[in-house]
Amino acid sequence: MRVLWMTLACTAVLSIAGTARAQDAVPSEDPTGDLTEDLTGDPAAKGQQSVPREPGPNPNGEPLETAPPNVTEFDPAFPGQTRAPAVHSQTRYQVTVVATNFNYPWAVAFLPDRRMLVTEKPTGKLFIVTPQGVKSAPVAGLPPVDGRDQGGLLDVEVAPDFATSRLIYWTYYEPREGGNGLAVARAKLKDGSQPRIEALTVIFRMKPTLNSVLHAGGRLVFARDGTLFVTLGERSILTGRVQARQLNSHLGKTVRINTNGTVPANNPFVNTSGARPEIYSLGHRNVLAAALDAQGRLWEVEMGPLGGDELNLVRSGKDYGWPTIGYGKEYSGQPIHKSSQGPGMEQPVYYWDPVISPSGLTIYSGNLFPEWKGNFFIGGLSSHALIRLVVKNDRVVGEERLKPAGNARVRDVVQGPEGALYLLTDAPNGRLLKLTPRP
Repeated sequence: MRVLWMTLACTAVLSIAGTARAQDAVPSEDPTGDLTEDLTGDPAAKGQQSVPREPGPNPNGEPLETAPPNVTEFDPAFPGQTRAPAVHSQTRYQVTVVATNFNYPWAVAFLPDRRMLVTEKPTGKLFIVTPQGVKSAPVAGLPPVDGRDQGGLLDVEVAPDFATSRLIYWTYYEPREGGNGLAVARAKLKDGSQPRIEALTVIFRMKPTLNSVLHAGGRLVFARDGTLFVTLGERSILTGRVQARQLNSHLGKTVRINTNGTVPANNPFVNTSGARPEIYSLGHRNVLAAALDAQGRLWEVEMGPLGGDELNLVRSGKDYGWPTIGYGKEYSGQPIHKSSQGPGMEQPVYYWDPVISPSGLTIYSGNLFPEWKGNFFIGGLSSHALIRLVVKNDRVVGEERLKPAGNARVRDVVQGPEGALYLLTDAPNGRLLKLTPRP
């Protein structure tokens, strides 16, 4: 493993180049539903890109974002909902390159012995990686994936009772007749020179099936009560988009299930006629970042269109408004929303315009970085950064862009058992990085 020294006070950063790829391009959308895939790379290339303030002291509380917004028609619903003041960490850290040569890795999760599970999105491969960076052979027995564009093998999580159950859970684009859809599977992990899974069970399938390779969401979060949250996108195409607020569809929802796939009796819509009983919240576009806070509440960071990435505190039964309300517009420049607010629909805690393209969220609770305790860390794709948010009383009061991966796209960020932060870079030679305090 290579260790590189970093300080937030200097402008020199580790240059680990990230490469944009058509698989994560965002489609050009218009109200007719004629969506043409944009193969230029980052969604920000379609409009005004983010230009963060240079790192350093900010005595006057100037916003981090210096670029003009893409959408000027809508004002924030409350002060501080966007363009928070720039903050500047005093923490000095080092970056360790733990492992390399992952083909567009998507997620990392820790086993009890501190080894890691790492998924490769387009290949559908799962690896076990030691703390020293030794990669196993691909875990055998996983089902096939539809690895086109945004599809493939996505999140992976280790069961809270793994020590006795040996269960792991993962999400993937499942090939189906008529298209594909997000599925959640679980199986027992069998260790050895050729690791494998056994007793595979698919415990959830997104319905309906659509012929799309975009916007299926895919993050998994275990709740404190033992249930499992799954974030789902609206598939991008107009046929799916219009279902984001409809209760007879999983598209554009957060769902909550028991770990065997059954429905919790206290889900908000179990007694609503025609509703999918797994639904926990609705009105989402595409959620690739989610985590619990210290109170056990679910937060998510949501991909917006051109402008309008959102941070949301997700509550049972609430409607987050997509596509009726929002703070963005089509990539063609055409409007999506008549208003950014509407009756019965939740406002985001925070939004970005220009966007950051969020993927991966952790809310820091460790002791290695005391300055960062309680801060939100978000992987940034088009922003090529690790985004740090200071949140107080459920409001964002400061934002910082860190560059531990140089100019790479950051796909995932998780907190390790020792309190270090682990990142995955989104590239054909993706890397697993570790952030620890500099001695």
